[in-house]
Amino acid sequence: MVTTTSKCVQISRNGGTEVLELVTRDVGQPGAGEILLRHHAVGLNFIDVYQRSGLYALPLPLQLGMEGAGVVEAVGDGVTHLQTGDRVAYASNPPGSYCERRVMPATHVCKLPDSISFDTGAAMMLKGLTVQYLLKQCLPAEGLQAGDFVLFHAAAGGVGLIACQWAKALGLQLIATAGSDEKCQLALANGASHAINYRTEDFAAKVKAITGGQGVKVVYDSVGKDTWEGSIASLRRFGLMVSFGNASGPVPPLSLAALAPKGLYVTRPSVFVYAHSRSATQAMADDLFNVVSSGKVNIHIAQRYALEQVRTAHEALEARQTTGSTILTV
Repeated sequence: MVTTTSKCVQISRNGGTEVLELVTRDVGQPGAGEILLRHHAVGLNFIDVYQRSGLYALPLPLQLGMEGAGVVEAVGDGVTHLQTGDRVAYASNPPGSYCERRVMPATHVCKLPDSISFDTGAAMMLKGLTVQYLLKQCLPAEGLQAGDFVLFHAAAGGVGLIACQWAKALGLQLIATAGSDEKCQLALANGASHAINYRTEDFAAKVKAITGGQGVKVVYDSVGKDTWEGSIASLRRFGLMVSFGNASGPVPPLSLAALAPKGLYVTRPSVFVYAHSRSATQAMADDLFNVVSSGKVNIHIAQRYALEQVRTAHEALEARQTTGSTILTV
């Protein structure tokens, strides 16, 4: 049997960007329920930073990366929804997409429509599936209807720009926050109804003003520590606080009594809680593929790096110097 090798990025200890190492490894053949995939592009996400730093502790050594797109080169026993030569994209556990080739479980791998490029597929899967579950499944007690206000932090990032466009398509009034006037303008250009520079304005006070003192039905917050108190203050009665990331650090300990005055709800979801099975993943992906193919959502790839430039890519992401999506080309 011919041995296939692959360049890949791995870490043997947690830390800063200096722990990212480019190595060459042997890649085996797929077993039952697995595929061998040749990547064309790989997505970069903040969860990769959490895993590298140790905030999300995983066994070491660890090959990073949660999403990618490419071509199936071999299929293991029991895989019926894919075949050799298929164009595919995925967001999937376990991590490992920072590479040329990998053997991986087939469960979360979906056929990529011909109308969507490999670069777009790699840039959108984790972010797009995240927006799908946030706006379509992770909903407040009173639901979301056209015209309702929602607050979305970090709205000029990869997840945020997809959310701005998808929310507009659903008729929602998305109030965006971002860290510069330029990023606020980017959010507005992508469908946000309002945008707030959280570095120069009190976003909670501005939200109350925009909503006539009522607050929003739901806050989607991937920032964490820096926005937590303001997010809680921005919610209306029976509102839902969705904490789905910690870009500024973990949120402080929560007193349940703080939720009582407005009967608030809090949840800490993740994409793989919703994409829990082959059928659930495919349904979410089909929804994403449809809004992208229709032109209602455009995927903004603002940064491209070669696999060898992964340290520079992580540095830019952590410094909040990026907008839209970032991909690694392989």
